[in-house]
Amino acid sequence: MYNDLKETIEKSSRIVFFGGAGVSTESGVPDFRSENGLYQTISEYGIPPEEIISRTFFQKDPNTFYKYYKENLMYPNAKPNAAHFALAKLEDSGKLFAVVTQNVDGLHEKAGSKNVIHLHGSALKNYCIDCRIDYSEDYILKPTKSSDHIPLCEKCNGIVRPDVVLYEESLDSDVISSAVDAISKADMLIVGGTALVVYPAAGFINYFKGKHLALINKSATSYDNRADIIINDSIGKVLGTVVEQAKLT
Repeated sequence: MYNDLKETIEKSSRIVFFGGAGVSTESGVPDFRSENGLYQTISEYGIPPEEIISRTFFQKDPNTFYKYYKENLMYPNAKPNAAHFALAKLEDSGKLFAVVTQNVDGLHEKAGSKNVIHLHGSALKNYCIDCRIDYSEDYILKPTKSSDHIPLCEKCNGIVRPDVVLYEESLDSDVISSAVDAISKADMLIVGGTALVVYPAAGFINYFKGKHLALINKSATSYDNRADIIINDSIGKVLGTVVEQAKLT
């Protein structure tokens, strides 16, 4: 199937990649939805992660929210892996039109990708909820008093929040439009590192009307019957190998 993927990439001209948590776990970024992630969170906090990173919890207890967020969703030292670099190379060749990602870690940009559509926002971007001043990832990670994890605005002392979509919040309408537009115009859609079970993001695959659908994931997905290429393996290994061997010009 590696060769099928390589040949399909070579003959495609408008590829879109749709990626999930599995793309980042290979860079050492844990998936908080995994069995281990759920167990660890419930053991330490007494509640599941979906509750901690909800809008209601952020408003009720921002200190605990930020303690969890900094420890479990921010990995500034994580490095892009072979999948990230392969996608950047595909974009540079002119074949890849966009990366649509459910991840918030910014690793695609760190690898060199330019047209990245963040369905759930980005941990690299933050803003004051009162005066809307923007803040960097480094600002959020600056040491605070041991008992206080909340970053405050330097101008108005308001709470700075991550520009990510929390549970109970809707995806940004402009981001949705961009993702739908990119996927609907693709002649090849590569889906990687996701079991396609988290909605509404997983439903974006339904907008694909192109010729070739490739699914790369370590386990089966509910969309396998719709794909013409299925590879159950490491996304970094697959894309790293195939893009390196492919003739991109």
